[in-house]
Amino acid sequence: MNDGLDVFPGGYVYIDGSRIAEVGVWPGDGSKDALLALADTVIDAAGKAVIPGLVNCHTHLFQTFMRGVSDDLPLAQWLRQIIWPASLAMEEEDFYLAAMIGCIENLKSGATYVMDHHYIHTHPGNDEGVLEAMRQSGIRGHMARGGVDLSYEPRLRESAEEIFANTDQLLDKWQGEGEGRIAIAMGPLNLYGCSEEFLRLAAKYGERNGLITHIHLSETREQIENTLERFGLRNVELAEEVGLLGRQTQVVHGVWLNDAELDILARREATVVHCPVSNMYLASGVARVPDMLERGINVALGTDGPGSNNCQDNLEVLKFAACLHKVDRLDSTLMPPMGVLRMGTRNGAKAVGREEDLGSLEPGKKADIVVIELQKAHIAPVHRVSSAIVYNANGNDVDTVLVNGRVVVSHGRCTLVDEMEIIRRAQARVDVLRSKLAPSYPVFGSVE
Repeated sequence: MNDGLDVFPGGYVYIDGSRIAEVGVWPGDGSKDALLALADTVIDAAGKAVIPGLVNCHTHLFQTFMRGVSDDLPLAQWLRQIIWPASLAMEEEDFYLAAMIGCIENLKSGATYVMDHHYIHTHPGNDEGVLEAMRQSGIRGHMARGGVDLSYEPRLRESAEEIFANTDQLLDKWQGEGEGRIAIAMGPLNLYGCSEEFLRLAAKYGERNGLITHIHLSETREQIENTLERFGLRNVELAEEVGLLGRQTQVVHGVWLNDAELDILARREATVVHCPVSNMYLASGVARVPDMLERGINVALGTDGPGSNNCQDNLEVLKFAACLHKVDRLDSTLMPPMGVLRMGTRNGAKAVGREEDLGSLEPGKKADIVVIELQKAHIAPVHRVSSAIVYNANGNDVDTVLVNGRVVVSHGRCTLVDEMEIIRRAQARVDVLRSKLAPSYPVFGSVE
């Protein structure tokens, strides 16, 4: 995934510490035998694809506790009947366990970097639990500290002062933790739940602290109607008006954008985070990704939370991203595999401000690497590796994952945490939550 999109059949990657030292075609003349002698670990990737780690630019890790409950609901109803009740019933430990499950799932499906939009602050330790899960799992994690001060579910509201004070604390304690793997972003949740004053303050806070601003925009038609009624402006127009748009802005979803808004995003050099599975699952609409790419807008990919996906399979997202736009435009030439892979790697690295050291396999870049098994009945025989990755592979085909040069997944199993123990604890807590919620929300008691 370098500038030339080079492919090295019979290739190799040599890692020194946390960075890539060499990459290329392995010679057959013995001239590289000295490297083998120097290496303390050799991973045999014969029959496998070696790619840069995928960047999952948008999820909600706490929603792993809600996967499979909320099928067949539109966004507003989905929030009121599933997400809000369940998140309000969760205890501090639940947020750690949910995030740990989510980090494991992301790593095992090829994402070495995850942007978590976390907006549930019902207990003092919620944020800490999520960040601790990132640190322990070995993933490269970015928390967008979300919040709303206006409407939304009243028990999830916070004042602007609370939001900024808590973000200050997270920056002091967590920014750069985990050998530099952990980072904090500014995350006003959306426009319809935030006051204009808070949005302006959030823009200034993010700029003052050099932070990414991560925000849901234009996900549904109703959200456009909301800002038109309140301000006479569409979503992107309002975001520009309050100062939220810039090179460090991540516009999540961006489904209902007109030409003028696309031009604003291109001019402001903002990123759009495309979540195709979630947009289909909630019937939100189809983002104009081909038009965005034509305008030079950076488009990255996200799984969205398990409450609106139901999984976080990052390889699956590649196929959905390719196929959705072909059928929407009735044009089979759109979204070729290499372009989709670029969105999941290089574009994701650019979105998080790390294009200089992430997103491709090149000397000097961080050794965030994914090895995918191709010798399986649903993949082989292989003609083009890029096509096999995008259209055939899924998360279960990820064999090895390295983050910062450390092996965090080996032979499909996480190396730093006890997966089965985490799953056992999480299931026990979800069973308690279901019994607590079922009397008021029967969907949590259903076993259909």
